[in-house]
Amino acid sequence: MDTPLQKDTAAGRPVMTVTVPLDFPTKFDGIARDSLTLRRPKVRDMRAAAKVSPGDDDGQELALFAALAEVAPNDLEDMDLADYNRLQDAYFRFRPTIKNASSNAQKAPSAAADGTADVAD
Repeated sequence: MDTPLQKDTAAGRPVMTVTVPLDFPTKFDGIARDSLTLRRPKVRDMRAAAKVSPGDDDGQELALFAALAEVAPNDLEDMDLADYNRLQDAYFRFRPTIKNASSNAQKAPSAAADGTADVAD
């Protein structure tokens, strides 16, 4: 499945979104939809989801996906599981691949014996 890249021209910067077609249309905010679009996550989204459902990984994921799709978490729970699995796959398209993550980690400064690290400008 191809994932379209869209640009947010109002903000003047590119924003990646992923649109997930639903095999089983679901009501979101009272309106039946046959697709759901996730925007690229930000750190604040992760932190907010952790605050909403501390210690509950599934609850955090629902809160995060709801924020990214701008729908209520309860509506996501009404989705068919196959559609939800595709939503999870779409989310992971935003995540770096292992190769990129490894490359980025190698660029990070190493920690000193006291646990501190210097970051070059």
